[in-house]
Amino acid sequence: MDRAPGLSVRAKLTLSYAGFVMVAGALLLAAVWVFLLQEVPDDWDRRMLHENPNRQLLLGAFAPAAATVMAFLLVFGLLGGWLLAGHMLAPLTRITDATRKVTSGSLSHRIQLPGREDEFRELADAFDAMLVRLEAHVAEQRRFAANASHELRTPLAISKALLDVARTDPHRDPAEVVDRLHAVNTRAIDLTEALLLLSRAGQRSFTREPVDLSLMAEEATETLLPLAEKHGVTIETRGDITPTTGSRALLLQLTMNLVHNAIVHNLPGRGTVWVDTGVRPDTVVLTVENTGEKIAPRLASTLTEPLQRGTERAHTDHAGAGLGLAIVKTITDAHDGTLTLTPRPAGGVRITVELPAAPRTPQ
Repeated sequence: MDRAPGLSVRAKLTLSYAGFVMVAGALLLAAVWVFLLQEVPDDWDRRMLHENPNRQLLLGAFAPAAATVMAFLLVFGLLGGWLLAGHMLAPLTRITDATRKVTSGSLSHRIQLPGREDEFRELADAFDAMLVRLEAHVAEQRRFAANASHELRTPLAISKALLDVARTDPHRDPAEVVDRLHAVNTRAIDLTEALLLLSRAGQRSFTREPVDLSLMAEEATETLLPLAEKHGVTIETRGDITPTTGSRALLLQLTMNLVHNAIVHNLPGRGTVWVDTGVRPDTVVLTVENTGEKIAPRLASTLTEPLQRGTERAHTDHAGAGLGLAIVKTITDAHDGTLTLTPRPAGGVRITVELPAAPRTPQ
């Protein structure tokens, strides 16, 4: 925003301090003058004409002294006000310098304003907290952009290689090339749709309605049962009615992603998935637990980052787009919930989604 030039806050505070001192001094001198006039008798001019000065002479003697005092108060008010305003505004100057560094791209800078708590320090602490969140968000976005670019480049590179081979090898079976191109193109479409879903969920642009998480769990397990049978994984579902509010489509996608992730990242031929729903005083809980390889706690904390697949980055027939748990986290955050990942001591992971319970209707 373009603004006309004006006085600095320090100059305004200086003039305010000086003006206050001048007004206070003027009132003080006026009080002294009134006091002197009250103490001088009305016939003082006549009785003391030859011994003391009259009122005009008294005023002539008082006025220069008052002017000198006022001049001293003006200089003192300006100088003292300038120094005092500078001292009071020093934290604001430090905050402004930090803001300029942030606008130049230095998100790692922190104000760390010392001293006891006051308005300036509250502002500085809030600014530092904002920078911490902003730096983490920017770092996450950069990792996401880099990973997404890598993931999107992979199917394009494979497609180019297949087309080059088909062009240079006229004896290659065209049906095989078409099938592989179809599979690669399908993976690219799935990845793009997952990225779009991740963006839409993060914007919270959805209508909230009553949703029962237990029904979402039941629908997800029934839909993914053929996949579980293909991998030799057993699904066990239990729990209570868990009413919450939100987007039915997004919460179903959340549940589908959790169950799908638990199936494909499991012990082949002998794995188990447990899906449980429960009710707490103010929240509802969906828990998906599976068997599998042991996962380090440090690695578990990164599984919700986009395009992370635990211990493996290789593309398998069930690797997915690498956005399953990232979408789960985004949908959970959009519904004001919490997502917790806990490695199981025997292997696998326990994933818990806790959402606000639906408001109880009066009986």
